[in-house]
Amino acid sequence: MDMIQYDCPYIHTTVENDVSFYTRQWEFDNEREELETRIVVDGDDRGAVNNGLGTLRDHPNMRGYDIIRRNGDVALIRSRIDQTDAMSVIRDHGGYISGPFEITDGSEIWNIGFDRESAVEGTLSALEHNNDFTVESRESMGLEDYYELMRNVGPATSLLDGCHELSATERETLQTAVENGYFEIPRDVTLSTLADVFGVSKTAVSKNLRRGERKLLGRVMDAIEEIEIDEE
Repeated sequence: MDMIQYDCPYIHTTVENDVSFYTRQWEFDNEREELETRIVVDGDDRGAVNNGLGTLRDHPNMRGYDIIRRNGDVALIRSRIDQTDAMSVIRDHGGYISGPFEITDGSEIWNIGFDRESAVEGTLSALEHNNDFTVESRESMGLEDYYELMRNVGPATSLLDGCHELSATERETLQTAVENGYFEIPRDVTLSTLADVFGVSKTAVSKNLRRGERKLLGRVMDAIEEIEIDEE
C-alpha cells in the first residue's frame, strides 16, 4: 500500500526536506498511545539530515527521538510519535504492519496483514476518511505459504539488510542500470550512457555499481548459506 498520512511527522519531514526513512521495527504502547520505532534517516547530504531531524523534532505529533548512530548522510534514531489516524484505523480493525516500510517524497510504502480477509474492506473504507492511499498489490496467504515465509525469515532479513546498507547513490545507480538494461546480454546501455545520465565520470558510475553489487551479493550468499543449512 502506498499511503499518505496528513498527521505523520515522517511524511511531513520528507516533503520539507531531501530525506527518506526506512524501518522494519516498531512497537506500539497501548497505555501511552505512542509509536516507538528505530528508523534510518537517509539524506542527500549531511545538511539534509540535519534539516530533516530539525523538522521532525518540531512536528506537533512528535514525542521525541534519540540518535543511536550517525555516519554523514545516514542516521539511525529511536523515535516516538503519537498514534496516527491510519495506525488507529488499522489496529481497530485487527490489522497489523507485516513488513518493513519506506517513507519518501511525501508517502509511505506499507505492508499490511489481516488474520481474516473479511476485515480488509472495512479497513480500507475507514482509511479513506482521513488518508489518501493506493493499494499496490493484494493477495491471500495460505497456511503453507505462511509457514514457508516464517521458515525463511532469516534469509529474507539478510537480503533486506543488504538493501538497507546501500547508499542513496548506490541504490539509484543500480536501479537505473537494471531499468535500462545494463545487465542484459548483450547490454542495452554502456557505462558511458549511465555516466551521462548521472552527470559523472565512467569511473564514478563503475565504482557505485561495484560497491552496490558487493553489498547485495554478500547478503545474497549469506541468505543462500542459511537456506542450505535449513534444508540439510
